[in-house]
Parts: sequence; structure tokens; C-alpha cells
Amino acid sequence: MASKSQGGSSWAFIVGVIIAIVLGLVGSVMGPIASGWLLSLLIILGLIVGFTNVAGKESKDFLLAAVALVIIAFAGSQLAGVNYIGVYLEGIFSGLLALIVPAGVVVALKDVWAISYK
Repeated sequence: MASKSQGGSSWAFIVGVIIAIVLGLVGSVMGPIASGWLLSLLIILGLIVGFTNVAGKESKDFLLAAVALVIIAFAGSQLAGVNYIGVYLEGIFSGLLALIVPAGVVVALKDVWAISYK
């Protein structure tokens, strides 16, 4: 996803995934205000990833992976009532959606912009 020349911005994605996992595992304990702040942080990190981490040839690979992750995360977020672990999976997948969707939108808009000015 990220090339070595882009360094620091690849950490935004890694930190975002870690926050999504933590939010999914302890989100119900933290309360709605803390969960809201963490979801907002994930959206901001997703925007950072989209603006700084993905460019050029890797944007198509990123968009394909983002679409797959969004579909899988959305389907996985429907598991809340399945069993005890479903609640945690729903939280993790919701966090991943909050990270990946903004990044995907930014990368897709950048691609449309680049295509329109070829």
C-alpha cells in the first residue's frame, strides 16, 4: 500500500487499524463519547491515508482492496447477534469502515481528477 518514500503517512494506516481493533474490543466499555472520539480519529486518519499514502499506480490496487474490505467489513458488522464474539467483531469492522471508507473516497476522487486531466 505505501511505498518506502512516503514513510510517516503509512503509520496513519497502521495506527488506524490498531485503534479500530481496540475500539472493537473495548468500545462497549468506553461509552459513547469516547467511542465517538475514536471513530472521528479513524475518519481523520483515513483522510490522511487517502491524501498522502496512496498515489500513482498503487491507487488502483488500493481501491480494489478498499472495496473488498468495505464489503467484508459491512457483512461482518452484521454478526452482532450471532454469538458473544459477534459484538466485538461488529465493533472492529465498524472501526475499519470508519478508516477505509474516507481513504477510498479520497483516492477515488484523486483518480477521477487525474483521469479527467489526461
